Amino acid sequence: MNRLWENWVLAEDVRNTIDNCQNVIVPENREQLFELSMGGKDNKIFHVTYNVEGRGEIEEANVVKCKNGLCINYTEAYMRRRDPNCMVVNNIEMTDKVLYKDRFQAEFEPVRTQTLEWLKSNELIVLPFMAGGIDYGYPALLIAPKNAAFFAASVYDMQGMIPIDEIDNKFNPKAIIYLAPPFRHTHYDGKQVVVHNQQNGVHEVFSYNLYPGPSAKKGVYGILLALGLKEDYVTMHASTVDVVTPYDNDTTILHEGASGSGKSEMLEYVHREEDGRLILGKNTLTGELRYLELGHSCKLQPLTDDMALSNPEFQKHGKLAVTDAEKAWFIRIDHIDSYGTDPHLEKVTIHPEKPLLFFNINGHPDSTCLIWEHVEDEPGKRCSNPRIIIPRELIENIQDGPIDIDYRSFGLRTPPCTKENPSYGIFGMMHVLPPALAWLWRLVAPRGFNNPSIDASGEDSNLFDIKSEGVGSFWPFATGKRVDFANILLEQFMQTTKTKNILIPNQHIGCWKVGFMAQWVIREYLARRGQASMKKINLHPARHPLAGYIPEQIHVEGVAMSKKFLDVTVQPEVGLEGYDAGAKQLEDFFKKELKLYMQSSLHPLGKAIIGCCMDNGTLDDYEKIIPGNY
Repeated sequence: MNRLWENWVLAEDVRNTIDNCQNVIVPENREQLFELSMGGKDNKIFHVTYNVEGRGEIEEANVVKCKNGLCINYTEAYMRRRDPNCMVVNNIEMTDKVLYKDRFQAEFEPVRTQTLEWLKSNELIVLPFMAGGIDYGYPALLIAPKNAAFFAASVYDMQGMIPIDEIDNKFNPKAIIYLAPPFRHTHYDGKQVVVHNQQNGVHEVFSYNLYPGPSAKKGVYGILLALGLKEDYVTMHASTVDVVTPYDNDTTILHEGASGSGKSEMLEYVHREEDGRLILGKNTLTGELRYLELGHSCKLQPLTDDMALSNPEFQKHGKLAVTDAEKAWFIRIDHIDSYGTDPHLEKVTIHPEKPLLFFNINGHPDSTCLIWEHVEDEPGKRCSNPRIIIPRELIENIQDGPIDIDYRSFGLRTPPCTKENPSYGIFGMMHVLPPALAWLWRLVAPRGFNNPSIDASGEDSNLFDIKSEGVGSFWPFATGKRVDFANILLEQFMQTTKTKNILIPNQHIGCWKVGFMAQWVIREYLARRGQASMKKINLHPARHPLAGYIPEQIHVEGVAMSKKFLDVTVQPEVGLEGYDAGAKQLEDFFKKELKLYMQSSLHPLGKAIIGCCMDNGTLDDYEKIIPGNY
């Protein structure tokens, strides 16, 4: 191949790395990357190994060629999910994140130099792509060792490679991802570390691990947040779906929240029992089951799965509008544990139009990789974070944006709540939020109960603890300052008051285990009612202001939802005593987290909203700050 990169705009040390490595591969297509991932087209199993100084050969992962794609598994259970503490920043002036030199008591520049030298000793894959998509994204580059081609294939799928014949002769990447897996052993005691660094005007991401979650996925997200911040917009942590009723009315819902809050599930069809009924919930104390009959599910037309780009130029009708920032979706499938759980996803993955990438799934050479056969982290303990990457074009009824949003929902993983063991699981199936209160929820963005997407050790060992993922729930991936993002989000809420704001819990409603069923039922309900005024369902203030309004009654296909699933206080297992104790936990959590935002640079209206919370303001107080649309 000619030296395609010869006229690209690259820093001298980066160019030197590419010029002097063992070999450069600029992939021509996806098929080439899949072949490279196996170390050759005839291989059935490929072991991704590295020679680590002082430890010899270490196998990081293995890749198995199945009938329906490549199955990637990691030798360490720790590497099968994102470490929430993996991100660190360097050489970024305006940031609230822990700096590299403070965390590691050393400068990053020597490690950066060593990384480029190590890359130089390898055959390299150099992959040009547009972070955020061709239409609205930024030119970017991946530089990775050849034997980690599956990682490059992940980036290719999730962001899309710029075709070789379309690459500008003066290609000028605004971001570069460098992959160097052995450094987690030689420099970071085996831990996942992803360093975001500013160098010569380029946003660099140094990925010292092979799991694509923190780097190929969230690393790109961090790039979009950093570059978008300069233009006063954010890429939202949200899924988006256009829901079409059996009567051809359509409603668009955007669902935000921390990892595990139901973003991917918002795009799934409701899970049914063999007889077609839905299990609405199971009482965790008595074992009682509640069922719901739902004759026809709405048609789902998805737009985004996790990263929704919300450029201000999209907002033209007083509503929030978004488009997808990804070319493929990194979908978690921990809830799919048997055949028939999700026929639509099973159909796409068992007989795909093109081979797929599977992570943390049991795969065997020349067999069909099945999405309910998860690997075990240890005997008898299934991995909580099995994943698949599905290109958008393979997803049924996929939509292209920008699209206006009718309902902006926020998801929260809630633990069980009872009088004896109160918790923040005090939410009914749906709560309606004034815009000012909806903004507060984004600032604190609770990670919630039993999060499956991240490493469950250390700070997350207590599953009932409530922890914050911060501004817009994308703070773990951002490199800037909290207040800057908070201000952008506030402006967004102020300019899009025609979009209604709601909150939907998952996992538990009081003492009832509901999984994601409440979310699916509310989605069906909202689609059927369309743009009708929320006031028609007799909204009244929840017992605690942070919970907004709750509906007096909800009907789905003529069936009234039990009041127990709308207002947790009427559950005898919870009552006012359990509710108030759980609400106090939530209130204390909010007040602790919101203190981080009370800075001089915060928008004056933002200061007023946070002050309202600190002073135990009422819903009327929030309404006076930014009037809601119900």
